[in-house]
Formats: sequence, structure tokens, C-alpha cells
Amino acid sequence: MARIVVLGAGFAGLWAAIGAARKRDEIGAAGSDIEILVIDRNPYHNIRVRNYEVDLSEVVLPLSQLLDPVGVDHRLGDVETIDVARGTVTIAVNGAHDVVVYDRLVLALGSGVPRPDIPGLAANAFDVDTYAAAAKLEAHLAALGRSAPAPGRTTVVVVGAGFTGIEVAAEMPDRLARAGIAGGRIILVDPNPVVGATIGERARPVISEALAALNVETRLGVRVEAMDAAGVRLSSGEVIRTQTVIWCAGMRASPLAATLPVERDRLGRILVDPFMRVADLAHVFAAGDVASSLVDGLHATVMSCQFARPMGRFAGHNVIADLVGQPLLPLRIDWYVTVLDLGGWGALYTEGWDREVRTTGAAAKATKQIINHQRIYPPLTGRKEDLFAAAAPTVQAAPARK
Repeated sequence: MARIVVLGAGFAGLWAAIGAARKRDEIGAAGSDIEILVIDRNPYHNIRVRNYEVDLSEVVLPLSQLLDPVGVDHRLGDVETIDVARGTVTIAVNGAHDVVVYDRLVLALGSGVPRPDIPGLAANAFDVDTYAAAAKLEAHLAALGRSAPAPGRTTVVVVGAGFTGIEVAAEMPDRLARAGIAGGRIILVDPNPVVGATIGERARPVISEALAALNVETRLGVRVEAMDAAGVRLSSGEVIRTQTVIWCAGMRASPLAATLPVERDRLGRILVDPFMRVADLAHVFAAGDVASSLVDGLHATVMSCQFARPMGRFAGHNVIADLVGQPLLPLRIDWYVTVLDLGGWGALYTEGWDREVRTTGAAAKATKQIINHQRIYPPLTGRKEDLFAAAAPTVQAAPARK
């Protein structure tokens, strides 16, 4: 039996697995001896882009609910090494090590927030990079709400004023209110001279207006030099008393990408062709945040579910096609939008790679809610037919503006 191994069950990995199962089903008897195996450290699929939100009750979906109906196996384990010469993956499971052999590999291990060697960072900073981390932050805020007044109790410092940092800071007034913390102070810190340095000049005035309305302070052009349980020290010399530091400074591809003998971009992502194949590595595909592809011949994919989901669908289809000698389908995406959540103020919706502002405030927020709560979710009916329909190797139209 031939085995396809998908590493990771995020947006790219989940859809690669279901897309592969769909193509396997499509080829009929020829697919009866093909096994599809997903390996992930968690037994669930995390709607990761919602980890900043007030309510985390629906951001994890059991893999069994999504993969069992389509005949995809899944195993828990931390991926330790990938040996492309031997066609094996070594995983750690409960302290033991296991070697998994593959005939085709889909690398979809995603990205993570790098934590530099800043004194006190590892022990004292929170993040929303994973569901476990977001739940830890939620429990911390709830505990603060039950605690007695103390220096820094109601102050939150968010480090990193990119997409994630802005959304975390903008949502924080509502999160503090839910925790029973009144009069909270929120400070957004970034080494760049402006908020949203990569977002574009057109969008920044809107973001600044929203942050001002939400009473989010900024400290720009400065870095965090050290932190402890009582607060943070900035490169400007300012010391901010706080019990809550949330680290949102940048994203990097999975470190395992660096172990492969391939070309990578400045974010550590593996370069793939329009079929999601990794150049110079036989039988290896990659999708999502760990991969970079020129989706319109000019622009590279961005680390977001907007690209991870179609990359996964096409990788899944193509890995089966490659295995059985059928033509592969190229991925091309001719549109790009961003929808930035700005908490109680609303949201920001832009179109195009130059991020032309189209809607703001409540109208953009309605679009963001549809994306976060409906559009990026897999079907939850448990029906194979619904999952296969959603996994077709096609590109959705851009979300409708409200």
C-alpha cells in the first residue's frame, strides 16, 4: 500500500488531507491501495486566526469529526526529523520515537512566533499563536479579574504592531471587560516608527483612528529590552508596570523547513512551484505558511488562511495525481484582500496588493465576522460529500463586501 503523509493539521494540512482523499475517491479502484495519514501534535484543527478573540469556545474542531468521514488516518506526534533521502519522518509520541515511511509527503507544519533571547521573555510573555497559548492567556485574564488590585494588574502590553498585534490590542478592551477588569490600559509596542508598517499607507490612518477610539496607547520606535513578572523595560528607558505581556512580533516558518536542502525565503518558507511541489526534492509537496508560491506569477503567498486553504486543496489533489501518474493542476489566485479586526470600533477591509481601503467600521466588521465564523470553517455535518465538495481544487471568489 502506498502512503501519503501530511505533516500538520492546520488550514493547509487539513485541506491537503481532505483534498487528497477526494482525489483518491475520484480515481476509484486505483486509489484503493493508497493510505493518507495526517500527523499533528494536537487531536484538533485550530481556527487559528480567531485565537485573539474574546470567545474561544468554537476555535478547535476534533480531527476525528473531519477526517474519519473521508477515510483519512491521523496520529498524534511531534515531528522531529524529515529524511527525504530515505522517505521517512521521525515523530515523538509520549517520550518514544517512531519512524513513519512515506511514498509522498505534504509538508504543512505552518509557522510560529519567534521568541528572541530577551531576558524574562520565555517565562513571562503570553501569545495567541496556538489554541493552548490563547487558552492560557484567557485563563490568566480571568484570574486577574478575580484578584485584588495590584500594580500592573489592569495594564496589558502587546509587543508587535503587525496584523496580529493590532487585532489583539483592539480586542483587548472587550477581553478585559469580560474578565471583569475595569479601567484597563493597553499599550502597543513596536520598533517601527508607525503602526502596521507592512500594511500600507492607505490603511494606517484608519488603524490609528480605531486605536485612538479604543484608547490603545502606542510606543513606537522602541524595543523590549527585558521583562519580568512586574513589567517590561523598553529601549527608551521607560519601565511599564504590567502583569500581562503578549508577544506578537513576527512570524517564521516551521524550523523543520530549515533542515531540508532547499531554497527558502526571508521568512524561512520553502519555495514551491504552482503545483505545490518542492523544487529538487522528489515526492515532496508543501503548502501553507511553511511554503511560498507565486500565485499570480508576481506576488508570493502571504502567511494567512486566505492562501493556506487553497494551497492545501491543490497540494492534496496533486499529491495523489502525482502518485498515480495523472496531470497536476496549477494554483493561480488573481485576487488579494485583507480584513483587519479592530475590536469594538469595527474592522478594515482592503483590496489588492496595494491594499486599497474599500470599507471600514461596522460594514467591514460584518465581513470579518462572516470570514472568521463561516467562510474559513470546514463543513461540520460529518458527511463525506460535504467535505469533498469543500476540498475541490478551486479558488473561492473574494469575500463579498457588506
